[in-house]
Amino acid sequence: MFDLPVVAARDRKQAAKFRKFLLDEGFEMSQFSVYVRFCGTREHTEAYTRKIETHLPQKGKVSILFFTDKQFSNIITFFKKNKQNREKNPDQYLLFDMDNY
Repeated sequence: MFDLPVVAARDRKQAAKFRKFLLDEGFEMSQFSVYVRFCGTREHTEAYTRKIETHLPQKGKVSILFFTDKQFSNIITFFKKNKQNREKNPDQYLLFDMDNY
């Protein structure tokens, strides 16, 4: 999750570039400044942490949170006052999910 300045044109450009980097790395937007990605192993989380560190914008704050599968499965989400069903954790080797097309 991150909080990046977007008042100046240059800051907006860096924020957009960082969001695009996250999407290109397989992250999904949960909220506008909150992106999530299933990693599977601690080694994968460390690799992505290093990648993010090399692409940090000059300004702003970026925080990385780690959740176990069990912790993630216990998240309760409401959308427009309706409780949302929990999405299934992604398969570790899922390359294409044709059910969403």
